[in-house]
This record gives sequence, structure tokens and C-alpha cells, in this order.
Amino acid sequence: MDRWVGKVAIVTGASSGIGASAVQALARAGMAVVGLARRVERVEELKKTLPPEVGSRIHAYRCDVTSEDSIVSAFAAVDRQLGGVDVLINNAGVSKLTCTLLTPGNGQDLRTVMDTNVMGLVHCSREAFQSMKRRQVAGHIVNINSILGHKYIGFPNLNIYGASKYAVTAITETLRNDLRNEGTQVKVTSISPGIVRTEMVPEGKQFENTPMLEAEDVVGAILYALGTPPHVQVHEVIVKPVGEMD
Repeated sequence: MDRWVGKVAIVTGASSGIGASAVQALARAGMAVVGLARRVERVEELKKTLPPEVGSRIHAYRCDVTSEDSIVSAFAAVDRQLGGVDVLINNAGVSKLTCTLLTPGNGQDLRTVMDTNVMGLVHCSREAFQSMKRRQVAGHIVNINSILGHKYIGFPNLNIYGASKYAVTAITETLRNDLRNEGTQVKVTSISPGIVRTEMVPEGKQFENTPMLEAEDVVGAILYALGTPPHVQVHEVIVKPVGEMD
């Protein structure tokens, strides 16, 4: 991670779970970290729990990744205030467990999933790349995917979530091809965890005996991918808890 000390990372969905853990880990590694979140006050509170020298490297920006305008504004602010982005962690994701594909009136919920998990990731990647290209930076884009982006699993009420993660798998490869055609040295990595203990997992008995990863386990995979030498690109990391069935 030495090559990233003093460089700028953007983490989407930074208010909780994997995003919040990534913000902390990257700041501890010496990066200036911008946490993008709708609940930006949570990122501000996170800073207060860290040693001052770590917290001072964290910057909280309000951003709704379902809005292209919000994304463009946030990345422009990072360019103005911090000089641009070197690492992007596309972590923001959402599921809507209250509906199926066949539930009447489900349109807005399904659009929210696709706008967050797919279009938000694409728009953030575009803006990050433009910042890297302007500055001729060999940056790194990390997409937080899912095992559901590689295999269909019949969990109840996943509706369009699995399809959104299959899209992330295809988009990652498309990005890699586009970056190669651009003649850049920007890397793209997909990290696909099994079930992770975050706010996305419903409370109650449904998952009480289910093996789960912790957010820090996924962040370990992020740090591994970022820590590779410039000539090494990690394409895909699948990480699951011991005992997970599928």
C-alpha cells in the first residue's frame, strides 16, 4: 500500500458496513479518503472515533449515487479541493426485500436497486476515470460485487438484486476493455463476497445460524488488490465464510 500513501481514495456508500470499514482502513494506510454518502453525518461521526491523525485524512461528502448530477458534483468537488481521485471503491449498494419481481407497484423499488447498484457504479467509474486521465494517473477502480453476480441463489425477495450484480460482473469486464483501449494503466477489480453482516441483512431468526463474513473481511480483499505491484491486476476475488452452503 506504500504507493498510495498521500493519494486520494473515494468510497461510495461510506456511512456503514463495508464502506465505513474501507474508509477507516484506507485512512489508516495513509490515504486521503473521501466518504460519499447520503447520511454524511455518519461519516463525520466515524471520524471522531479514530485517532486524530487518521480522522484528519477522512473527508465526508454528501452524495446520492442514484443521481448523476449528485455524482458529477461530488467528483468535481474532490478535483477542486483535493486535486482528483486515484482510487475508487464502488461500494454503494441496496436491496429491496419488501417486494418480488411480481409485486404490484414495485417499479420505484426496482429502479432504486438498478440506479444504485448499476448506474451509480457506472457514473462514478466514469467520473473517476476522467479525473485519472486528466492527471495521467495509473489508478484503481474496485467494484464491490457479490457471489450473486456469478450464480443465481433462490433467496426470498431478492427481486432484481441478483440481476444488478450480474450486471456489475459484465460492467467490470467492459470497463477493463475500455481502459485497455484507452491505453491507460488503470486497474479494475471485482470483489464478490458471500453474505456479509451489514445493515442489508434483515434482523430476526432467518439468518441467525447463517455463517457470515464481517465487513473487515471484505476490506482485507480490497487492500490485497490495491497492494499488488503496478504490473499486477487482480481481476476477481470471491470470498465466502466457512460453512456457507452455496
